[in-house]
Formats: sequence, structure tokens, C-alpha cells
Amino acid sequence: MTRRTASDLRSARWFAPDDLRSFGHRSRLRQMGYAPEDWAGKPVIAVINTWSDINQCHAHFRQRAEDVKRGVLQAGGLPLELPAMSLSEPIVKPTTMLYRNLLAMECEELLRSHPVDGAVLMGGCDKTTPGLVMGAISAGLPFVFLPAGPMLRGHWRGQVLGSGSDAFKYWDERRAGRLPEQAWAEMESGIARSHGTCMTMGTAATMTGIAEALGLTLPGASSIPAADAAHPRMSAACGRRIVEMVWEDLVPSRVLGGDSFHNAVACAMAMGCSTNAIIHLIAMSRRAGHAVTLDDFDAASRKVPVIANIRPSGERWLMEDFFYAGGLPAMLQRLRAHLHIDAMTVNGHTLGENIAGSEVFDDDVIRPLERPIYAEGALAVLRGNLAPDGVVIKPSACAPHLLQHSGRALVYDDYPALKKAVEDPALDITADDILVLRYAGPLGAGMPEWGMLPIPTKLLKAGVTDMLRLSDARMSGTSYGGCLLHCAPEAAAGGPLALLRSGDRITVDVPARHIHLELSDAELAARRAAWQPPPRRYERGYGWLFGQHVLQADQGCDFDFLETGFGAAVAEPDIY
Repeated sequence: MTRRTASDLRSARWFAPDDLRSFGHRSRLRQMGYAPEDWAGKPVIAVINTWSDINQCHAHFRQRAEDVKRGVLQAGGLPLELPAMSLSEPIVKPTTMLYRNLLAMECEELLRSHPVDGAVLMGGCDKTTPGLVMGAISAGLPFVFLPAGPMLRGHWRGQVLGSGSDAFKYWDERRAGRLPEQAWAEMESGIARSHGTCMTMGTAATMTGIAEALGLTLPGASSIPAADAAHPRMSAACGRRIVEMVWEDLVPSRVLGGDSFHNAVACAMAMGCSTNAIIHLIAMSRRAGHAVTLDDFDAASRKVPVIANIRPSGERWLMEDFFYAGGLPAMLQRLRAHLHIDAMTVNGHTLGENIAGSEVFDDDVIRPLERPIYAEGALAVLRGNLAPDGVVIKPSACAPHLLQHSGRALVYDDYPALKKAVEDPALDITADDILVLRYAGPLGAGMPEWGMLPIPTKLLKAGVTDMLRLSDARMSGTSYGGCLLHCAPEAAAGGPLALLRSGDRITVDVPARHIHLELSDAELAARRAAWQPPPRRYERGYGWLFGQHVLQADQGCDFDFLETGFGAAVAEPDIY
């Protein structure tokens, strides 16, 4: 491999010439206390930090940025910390999904507009991983992704709690009148005990695992708990490695190929991934020019077993246990037959080389292939006259009796109406009915995590723990249950979901991958002729831009103008 020289560095365009503009660049570095020994002939590394005071998942990133800088300095580079938008999944409203693409745009433009040669991307909270990776792929500079890491296990009255999953579970108990207020209040202090992302196999753990399977992290990085001393060591190692990547010119197009995305899909299935993985991985793959589709996920789901026994798909364990059991390298080693092991990774070795020798230390946490949690079914994609472009379900987190089911639809057009209805003790509903929330897709509402529709209190009190629910929204990766999500095209775009009425019958057949609205084509045509699109939610600003350019769920919800094929590659910035 031919190594780059100092004159090849991108940052040299800013600092090396003997002209007025470069004089200004150098003098401003000196203004900040730097000397030529800090930058001359050295790679300049952007440390893209998504820390904020209100992002609990990234509360440790202020220190981790310093750990990264230490590594960059050790390897002979100059680190420059560049803050980026911090998307706190529990806090940002109406949904972080609305802003994933904004973070992607910010990351891309930060890298393009600054005198940097490579980057360490610091993320982990749900949308930060795909947002940062999408932007960095488009920018085209060498980068390493640094995962935030999961938080420690939750605890309450001798029980281990999982973030999200147990909150949903016990909130239903509270609504049913079976959990006292004092116990509920105690959980607030016990369910999230440290910095870091959700410690269930929610979207955060899913997406950082996918980043590692893609080859974008150092080996094992995605499994390290945020509070473990291995995390700052890994952060410094990211800083050292990115400097070498710049000299090697190991840009994203040399790391990410079609095999990389095949590996990521297989890894997602084996993890019992969040349904959100589909949207984000499709978006990332389209940025890289190696598009995966809903059919790729569905095909992998039929072949790749779920072997990570991590809640909510798993029965017992959490991400901290996954780390102790060997972490993602050990799981990928067991999954080796389903992987393209020659795929390149950011440490300069193949995926196969990185996982060679990895061991599983607990066969219940990471199951053998012959004794999986589920032989298939991490995700399934259904199609039919109600969802021509697909609707997604997580069979591994759904009550088995609901996988083949026909029921009466009960339809709501907004969340407040749904929320009011499910608390009504006189609501006309049975456990065989199908709750529907629409106009909650990317155009309708920014696609929030409203898809795990609450089971009506009337049914909870009768002991019902699951029922079919259908929406064009998403659900949290920590959620569970018989939820049909990402219905495409969405109702706000005029999809068939907009034509549904309460009382219509819907038939769902997950093994056959089919969903059907029991209406004639003539009736659907008549309803379509009478349908009026709702007013757009945003009439100005970023929300307006989002509504004008966001793609549908089956296409990854990226902006049409940000996809790789939209136009010619953006040139390097002019310096005059």
C-alpha cells in the first residue's frame, strides 16, 4: 500500500501555501496558542462530538473527546474538536427522526468545510449513529466511529431492569392498577444508573452493532459499557487509528462494499435488532452506493437465527451481560458462515481477521447456531393491498398467536385521540381487534416512535398483554409486541392506509409475508376518489424542507437531494 505524504494532506491546502490566505489560516492557529510544530506536516483530525448537557447517552463524551485527542496526539496528528447536533432520543420532540438528516447534513458539511484530513465520529444515541455515518460517507474522508456504549443494568427491589422495555411493561401494570405509585417512583431512580445508551437491544445497541459489522468501528468497540475503563482506552485507540487511516488513505469507499452491508443485515438479524435498523441501514447503504432493500432484510430473517439472548427479543440478559459473554466479535464468530469475512474494516484488517479467535463465555447470552432464541424471524416484511411498499413486524417480540390473525380495525388519525380512547373503560374493543394509528409517518408527523400503541386499559385489566397494532409510525427498539410498523406508502402520502375505516377487516399472515384489507378494488377506488390529503404540518423552516424532500420508509427516509445518485459529487471548497 502506498502511503500518503505530508504534501498530499487535505489540510495542507489551508496551511502549506506561501500566500495571503494561508498566512491568515496559520496566524489564526497561532492566535489559539498553536505553533507550526502542532500542524506542519501532520494530519488534522476532526473529533465530531455530539455531547450536550441534555443527552444522557453522551454524558461522558466531554471526557471521551479528550481521550480521543490524546490518541491523535500520540500518533502524531492534530485533533480539533467540532461540536455537532446532539439528538437525545428521550428528550427531543416531536422525534429525533425528524432531525437525523439534519445531523447528517451538519456532519457532511463540517468535514467538507474545515481543514481536516479524517474524523472520529462520537455517537450512540439512536439517530446519532446513522446521522453521523450518513454524513461522513458523503463527505468521503477517512473516519472511525466511536460508540457511546450501553449504560449499566438497571436495578429495582432486587430485580434487574432493562431501559425502555421494563418501563413499558410496568407502565401497563400501573395503568391496570396493579403497581403502586411508590414502586413506580422508585423505578425512576433505578432504571438508568449511569451514562450510556439503552442497555437493552434497542435502536442504540442495534445501530452501534451494525456500525461494527460494517467495519466502521474498532473490533469490539460497540459492546463496551460506557462506564467501563475499557471505553476511554478504546477512545484513545480510535484517535491513534484515524491518524494511520489518513496516511493509508483508507476512505469510506475502500471500507464499505456490498459485502459490508450484507454483513450488517446478517448481524442485525442475529442480534434480534430494533425495527429501526431497517430505515437507518437502508439510508446508509444508499449513501454508500450499495443499496439494500426491505427484501434483503426479509431474506436474511429467514436464514439467520436470533442468537443474542438480549431483551426485548431475548428472555433475560442485557448489553452488559453481552459484553461479558464476548461481545459482538464473539457473536460474529458464531455467525461466520453467514458473513462475507473478507470485507475490509477501518483497522486495516478484514472482518474475518478481526473476529478470529473470539470466544463466547456464556452460551445462554450468545447462543450456538443450533440452539437459537428464534430459528428465524428477527424482522419480517409484509406486503399487500394495505401496504404495497411494505410494513414491518418483529415476530421475535410478538405473541405467537398473532402471527396469523384477522381482526376488525379501530382507526385513529392522531395520537391524542388514540390516547383518550384507550383510557375509556367503555371503548368498543376486543383483543381480536387491530388498533390503527395513521398520519404518523415521515410526512405526517416526522415518523415518531408512536407505533407501540398502548393496549386499552379495559383489555389490560382483563389480562390482555398483546394485540395487533398497525401504524405508519416507528416504535422504540426497546419496545415489543404485535406492532406492524413503517406502513408504506404512509397515509399522508396517499397510501392505502389513508383509505382504511374503523370496522374494516384486516388479515395478517406473517409466515406468508402478507397483509390484506378485506375490501374490493372498486371500494378502494371509490374511497380514493373521495380522499383529501391533510394540510402539511410545517409551512416554514427545517420542517418544511423535511416535508418537501423526505423519502418514504422503504427508501430509508433520507432526503432525495442527499442521496449519492442525486447529482455530481461536491468538489473541494474554494480557497481564495
